[in-house]
Amino acid sequence: MINNLRNWAGGALAVILWGAAAWAQQVPAALQTAADEQLVVQVHAKGNQIYSCKVDGAQAGWTLKTPEAQLFDKDGKVFGKHFAGPSWEASDGSRVVGKAAANVASPDADSIPWLLVKVVSHAGDGVLARVTSIQRINTKGGKAPASGCDAGHAGQEVRAPYSGDYLFFAPK
Repeated sequence: MINNLRNWAGGALAVILWGAAAWAQQVPAALQTAADEQLVVQVHAKGNQIYSCKVDGAQAGWTLKTPEAQLFDKDGKVFGKHFAGPSWEASDGSRVVGKAAANVASPDADSIPWLLVKVVSHAGDGVLARVTSIQRINTKGGKAPASGCDAGHAGQEVRAPYSGDYLFFAPK
């Protein structure tokens, strides 16, 4: 029985290590974080990218107004929320605001880009208090409509459902 337990534990460790290696390989080089940062938490987002129809003279187009998503931990429990700023707030009250530093087209052409975000401000104590970088990967959906924005629709909003994973990094 002890040998069976050792075999199971060794197998589980191999799966965990393989998963970590697969995750690291899937993130494009342009979105890699600094070598002195480590992964603190990974969450799954499900919500909407909200776009507004902006008209400027003869030019019209959908402009991102704000994201609005719930964040879930690995067990499917609510971790927090993602909203304008762009901001991320954990249920413990810690919050970060970021600024996009790099983006790469999603492997899914119908989805919003993957991002590297640098944190520009913090609030509260908690899991996000030391976060310095955020990656958005594995996006599904969320793109603005290809049409429907013209002078007759100025100011109208659309919600584009999306999901994705956010990885939060802090100094080692």
